Amino acid sequence: MKLAERKPWAFLDAWRGTAFTGEWPTLPEMFRISVERYPDRPCFTAFEPDRVTLTYREALAKIEALAAWFAGQGVGKGDHIAVSGKNSPEWAVTYLGAVFAGATIVPIDYGLHDHEIENLLKAASPKFFFVDEEKFAHFRNVASAGKVYSLSKSFPDEYVYNLKGGSLSKIVSPVETDLAAIMFTSGTTGTPKGVMLTHQNLVSDCYIAQSNLGIYHTDVFYALLPIHHSYTMLAVFLEAMSVGAEVVFGKSMAVSKMLKELREGKITMLLGVPLLFNKLLAGIMKGIKDKGPIVYGLIKFLMGISYLVKKLTGLNPGKKMFASVLDKASLSTVRIAISGGGPLAASIFRMYNEFGIDFIQGYGLTETSPIVALNPIERFKIESVGRYFPPHMEMKILDPDEKGVGEVAIRGPMVMKGYYNLPEETAKVLSDDGWFRTGDLGWIDGEYYLYLCGRAKNMIVTEGGKNVYPEEIENAFQLYYNDIEQITVQGYIMDAATKSEGIEALVYPADELLKKLGVMRGDTTEDDSVSLAIGDIVNTVNKTLQAYQRISKVTILTEPLEMTTTRKVKRTYAK
Repeated sequence: MKLAERKPWAFLDAWRGTAFTGEWPTLPEMFRISVERYPDRPCFTAFEPDRVTLTYREALAKIEALAAWFAGQGVGKGDHIAVSGKNSPEWAVTYLGAVFAGATIVPIDYGLHDHEIENLLKAASPKFFFVDEEKFAHFRNVASAGKVYSLSKSFPDEYVYNLKGGSLSKIVSPVETDLAAIMFTSGTTGTPKGVMLTHQNLVSDCYIAQSNLGIYHTDVFYALLPIHHSYTMLAVFLEAMSVGAEVVFGKSMAVSKMLKELREGKITMLLGVPLLFNKLLAGIMKGIKDKGPIVYGLIKFLMGISYLVKKLTGLNPGKKMFASVLDKASLSTVRIAISGGGPLAASIFRMYNEFGIDFIQGYGLTETSPIVALNPIERFKIESVGRYFPPHMEMKILDPDEKGVGEVAIRGPMVMKGYYNLPEETAKVLSDDGWFRTGDLGWIDGEYYLYLCGRAKNMIVTEGGKNVYPEEIENAFQLYYNDIEQITVQGYIMDAATKSEGIEALVYPADELLKKLGVMRGDTTEDDSVSLAIGDIVNTVNKTLQAYQRISKVTILTEPLEMTTTRKVKRTYAK
């Protein structure tokens, strides 16, 4: 079957006209259909520290109890419910309880400072705010938070599972065009904006994305990245619900805890950001190198054979060839790994596939719910962020240059309604006929695969008039994450008269490099050895780049640059 002909949502026809009447079900309708299909399958799992699991039937009971309580409190269409906390079943029940009650959910990054959360609450004006235990005491005294309740059983009177009363009969069920969520963007380059997403936006994207990737009710998704972020919320939380699969909630990025949950949860779907996959791979490769040059050389040779067989035949010998390696890394049960939230080096992409893991990239933005491109595992292209989904959506390149590179624009059912209370900002990116300007630069090949170059606003124009994309240069350093914790590329003014830009790398050395050099962080007497080591890496990478892309200035950072919870540097530095 051709990729474009896949319709994984065809099973919905059995419920069309009864369980739902729109083109797409709403989020509550989608969840109820999964409950009807798989009532006793695991739904939400957490290790607290003992394993606790809710089946789909049990999860529905808690969701409906909360929705009834909301209704009893006068919550309905147009009201906002905010939630902020660590990944947990309680977070999920709050999210779903709100939309079941017809309200709009406002997920907020738990990693923000209190005053930043207060600003978002002031903008969103929620009727209720559900928050984890560390911030509960603070926010119960913040007027803009509305009435504050707890995601933690440490506060039993306000604990989400203990809120009882009210009636489901009072609820006016949402329709697919109603606002389901307001998602505040990570704000890596400026003031966060509230993206308005409807039930249709989220549910259509959830199913359309599956036209490039088969997922099943037997899958186990790992919610390791913060679930407030649109990537995890859709690609893990909602995707799992759409097919009746299980979600295991990870609360910590600590490697030992993550490996334990991967193994004990029997994770089959591992979704992460490039930094996570870089670090996992660095650990695997270090273990292999420690076995000596002969073993390392043999395994590298076998990895090449594995990849060749996979590309030529579609078979996947690596899973058996490297079973012991994958088992040691707690990746033996992983069926598919997906990287999103930022660009991933093609070399990293290839190495995971060589080890036998079906590893793919995707692309999307909060404003597009977010997934708009995904590499099919049976026909992936390692240089591409994925194939978009014709005929279910459209993508085009605006004002392409001689290489076909221009701004990526998208139109389809997953494109947002607009920015909350920001009509002027909405008009800048969303045309009257529904085309959304992404701000990303890229090109599309003849088979609908998208290739990204970088963000338009980050582009550097060199003295020779060449366009340089910082992300492309940063990607070239992804094999050096044992030595470099952060590298951020920016332009700097080389000539004030001509305003021509050179290329500067801001580098925060990794602890492992300092340990290798015998240097304490902040010890200025040893700066030369760190600078020399970083300089050697930069020189090595420069040789692989075009002349106009090469780094001409290196700044060693004593403190890391601020990052978002999806591990992207906030580009708020001054040039």
